Parts: sequence; C-alpha cells; structure tokens
Amino acid sequence: MSISKIIILIVAIALIGFILWWFFGKHEEAVGTANVDQGVQEVNIVVNGGYSPATVVLKQGVPAKVNFDMQDSTACLSHVVFEQLGVNKDLTKQKITTIEIPTDKKGTYNFACGMDMFHGKIEVK
Repeated sequence: MSISKIIILIVAIALIGFILWWFFGKHEEAVGTANVDQGVQEVNIVVNGGYSPATVVLKQGVPAKVNFDMQDSTACLSHVVFEQLGVNKDLTKQKITTIEIPTDKKGTYNFACGMDMFHGKIEVK
C-alpha cells in the first residue's frame, strides 16, 4: 500500500468520525431563562446559524413572549414553526418577531426552522 493510499484512508476515517460525532454526538447547548418584568416574562432567541439559546425555560402561569432576533439570511431559518401551537412565522418581515407562548400548564413546546433542520424547545416549568 502506497503512502498516498494510507493518507487517503486516514483522512476518510477521520471524516467519517467527524460526521458521526456531528449528527449523533451529545452536544451541550445553552439554556436560557426569561426575565420577568411587570408580570410578563420575555426571552430573546438569536437566529444566526441556528437558535441561541436553543432551550428556554419559562415559569408556569406567567404570560410569556419569545422574541426571535433574525441575524441570518439563510432561507432555512427564515421561518420558525411551533407545530404543537399551530404557529408558522416568517422571521424576515422584521428584525425581531415576537411569539406569545401559553404557560397555563407545564410542558415542552418544540420549534424548528421551516425545513426542520434546526431545532429548539421551550420548557414551561
């Protein structure tokens, strides 16, 4: 086996390992909490190559607003979809798009981009 074939084999194995880690590995994600002001909790999620923070914790029983701050022109991230809530919002119409989240009961509301490639969740506790 020549040296070039060995190098190609090593690079291929490293690339396969990276792909497996990227798609199936456990990745730590930031968890955001809402600020409560005048009886309303509000949290900002930055949309830039994904959602940051991707997980947000809200307090049960306190009205909540989630602000999506659009900083990425990627077509996939141009919409945010809360399937459980029946929400599909276009984020390109304004810099910050606000979505009201029901907090009357505990639970998790998953959201994703329009193509279902980037994900996040809102946890009501």
